Amino acid sequence: MRTSHVKASDTEERWFEYDASEHILGRMATKIATQLMGKDRPTWTPSEHGNTHVVVVNAGRARLTGKKDGQKEYQTYSGYPGGQYIWPLETLRERRPRDIVELAVRRMLPKGRLGARIMKNLKVYGEGEHPHGAQQPAKVEATVS
Repeated sequence: MRTSHVKASDTEERWFEYDASEHILGRMATKIATQLMGKDRPTWTPSEHGNTHVVVVNAGRARLTGKKDGQKEYQTYSGYPGGQYIWPLETLRERRPRDIVELAVRRMLPKGRLGARIMKNLKVYGEGEHPHGAQQPAKVEATVS
């Protein structure tokens, strides 16, 4: 028995498109992270990215369950005293709608160089249009509403 190691250049490229207004944010982010890493393929290798590209449109209109719309906060810390910044979800929706989806997916990916390389395959747009029509991404429908 031999363990196979499949390089990302040996796998075929895939493109998927998500409409964030149709999906619940956390469930969509787990699907996206799984596809970007390539864990949904039988040839998954931990040290390689999955050669998958994901396009997300309407990022500012991502759905959340429960009371998260009014209670969810995003925070960063610069490392200096008084350097903690907290943004409510509504402020992030207005100013940087892409960050809502990008942060949810980034935190589910491996940390380090591999995770940074995988994140380059995620394209997030605040509106309903994207310039990746030539790649013919497969539209992913919401399964649970």
